Amino acid sequence: MTPAPTCTAFQGARRIASGPLAEVALAAKRAADRGDAVLVFDDATSRPVELDLRGSEAEVLARLPVSAKAEPDAPRGPGRPKLGVVAREVTLLPRHWDWLAGQPGGASVTLRRLVEEARRAGEGRDRLRQAQEAAYRFMAAMAGDRPGFEEAARALFAPDRDRFAALTEAWPADIRDHARRLAATAFDAPHSA
Repeated sequence: MTPAPTCTAFQGARRIASGPLAEVALAAKRAADRGDAVLVFDDATSRPVELDLRGSEAEVLARLPVSAKAEPDAPRGPGRPKLGVVAREVTLLPRHWDWLAGQPGGASVTLRRLVEEARRAGEGRDRLRQAQEAAYRFMAAMAGDRPGFEEAARALFAPDRDRFAALTEAWPADIRDHARRLAATAFDAPHSA
């Protein structure tokens, strides 16, 4: 089972909450009730989390999005749904179909094997790209007008941890620390292609 997503809320340059969405939503609600503007970010992607903070705390919690899952009432097509196999259309050239037809196990088995091999081969590169994008998304939203932002972004994508740390040093502590935490994932990811 996938762990519940976490997020982080900022009131201006100050981090006011971090953790499960319900806890962060309540902290954001309390800040909004004081008239403070609040931004909430998904910790994995740094995409903004839109929350409807009107009404009571119970109403706010009732409106939170449910965890991402497939629509249970969606009609299922051909395939092996109990195994998680989903049928979709694939278009290939005739020579590709001819080659697949000659492979042991048939086209489906061969395509699944090729996709898994490609996923494993690109896993480190994908993890690096996703981490860089998440850190940059947060930085652009919260530090885009801060001194050193453009150079810090270059250091993030270089990847140059020491330069990034030096360029973000003057940022407000909570923004700097969150950006560094996100960037650490990028710096720690394998950098080979």
